[in-house]
Parts: sequence; structure tokens; C-alpha cells
Amino acid sequence: MFQMVEGTMNIGHVVLLGLGIVFIGLICIVILCVLMGKVVRLLESGAAPEVENAPAPAPVASAPAAAPAAAEIPNRPELVAAIACALAEEMGTDVSAIRICSLRKV
Repeated sequence: MFQMVEGTMNIGHVVLLGLGIVFIGLICIVILCVLMGKVVRLLESGAAPEVENAPAPAPVASAPAAAPAAAEIPNRPELVAAIACALAEEMGTDVSAIRICSLRKV
């Protein structure tokens, strides 16, 4: 089926050469990734002292007390129904088994 012609390579040699080139390329990629990781760590460690010496940010004034939750949500029953449906779907139960007692803004 296959005849050796002078100046050609054996199929086994071609396969081994191809696999060798692929693995050498992969080893080079791993080495480059390790070296780049070390370079990035060196650059980050050099930049870290500058961040530590930076002045502290100004304190933020606290937010005023929130208004009652009923006044914030115009369609509260629809919101409760949507939350109940989402929870029932996630838990794999019927919506009638879900009871939402209260809603709080977190």
C-alpha cells in the first residue's frame, strides 16, 4: 500500500516528530505563563507600598432613615407574588407552599 520513496520519511517518524513539536510548544507555553506570573507578582509587590501610604478616604455621611417599605413599592402584592414564584421554581415546590411573611430592604 505505502511504498518508501527515496527522500521521504517513515509515517512513524512523522507522527513522533509532530507529537514532539506539540509537546515542546506546550512546555514553552507553561514556562512563559510561569514567568509572566512572576513578573506580575514583582510589579504588584512594587506598587503595593504606594497604596499603603495613600491617605484614608474621607468618611461618608450616613444615609437618612428609610421611609416605610410600603411607600417605596407601588405594587407590593405583585412583587411578593413574583418573589414567591421565583422561590417555588428554585426549590421545586408549588407556589401555594411558599409563605412570605415580611420583606426588608437589605
